[in-house]
Amino acid sequence: MNEKEYDVIIIGGGPAGLSAAIYTARMGKKTLLLEGQMYGGRAATAPHVWNYPGFPDGITGSELIDLMVKQAEKFEAELKYGTEVVDLQFKDDVKKVVTREETFLGHAIIVATGTQNKKLRIPGETEFIGLGVSYCPVCDGPLFRGLRVAVIGSGSEAFEDAFYLSTVANNVILITHSPDIEAEQKLVEEAKEKSNIDLVQGKLLTIQGEQVVTFVTYQLFEDDFPQELPVDGVFVSIGGVPLSTLVKKAGVSVGEKGCIKVTRQQATNLTGIFAAGDCTCGGMQIITAAGEGAMAGLQAYRFLNKQSK
Repeated sequence: MNEKEYDVIIIGGGPAGLSAAIYTARMGKKTLLLEGQMYGGRAATAPHVWNYPGFPDGITGSELIDLMVKQAEKFEAELKYGTEVVDLQFKDDVKKVVTREETFLGHAIIVATGTQNKKLRIPGETEFIGLGVSYCPVCDGPLFRGLRVAVIGSGSEAFEDAFYLSTVANNVILITHSPDIEAEQKLVEEAKEKSNIDLVQGKLLTIQGEQVVTFVTYQLFEDDFPQELPVDGVFVSIGGVPLSTLVKKAGVSVGEKGCIKVTRQQATNLTGIFAAGDCTCGGMQIITAAGEGAMAGLQAYRFLNKQSK
């Protein structure tokens, strides 16, 4: 098998990975970025990003990610999407990143794998995935045009998902599933003003139906009695857990919650391996992921320069 060699291989094409690619490629390092699904990850599905510096009028997540991709490509980073990494070998000076089709060699690796959707772990969730239960409003929202859906979550992501779904669904019920609302106050206020979004501070108990979802049961936090709510779909938005299984197997130190352990310079416990973005459980924001990616790119560049002396 022909093994292509790079100065830097970046695993993950979200804001952290793309920022790292911009830095390493611009500084003249031969850079490869591998993304298994779509560039941007969760960030690309944000209907509107209000708090990213430089965009006072806001910008959609997809537009922001498109700009990052173009910038990385402008500096001649090689970007590959739809490429699933299946094995990592970090023991030698030259590291191996194995995909289903090819094996790539890298002198420095930046892990920016992000997170996978956290599950509610309640009755009906697994059974109705694809039959009314979804974790991606942008992907599946249009299927519920004119219908009634529930969004589950108390963070900013849940409120943003509710706003997007309110543009296609007739009615959106936002069930916090947590007694404390963690979303930005501005988002909470906007949700309360939307005529077709109803905010319910309660805990989801079950998702039910026959062949597809037809209703959920929930309980208000100040009440002991379960209630039924007819819905056509349920969108789960309670955050994510780090995608760190492969890197842990390769010897990278990972915390109890799956967060990759890094120094302030984004270095892991293995020489030449760096990590950035949500997989490190940092700020879990686009701007913090981009900042960590930039730092990882800078440190990879410095590491490579020291190795060549």
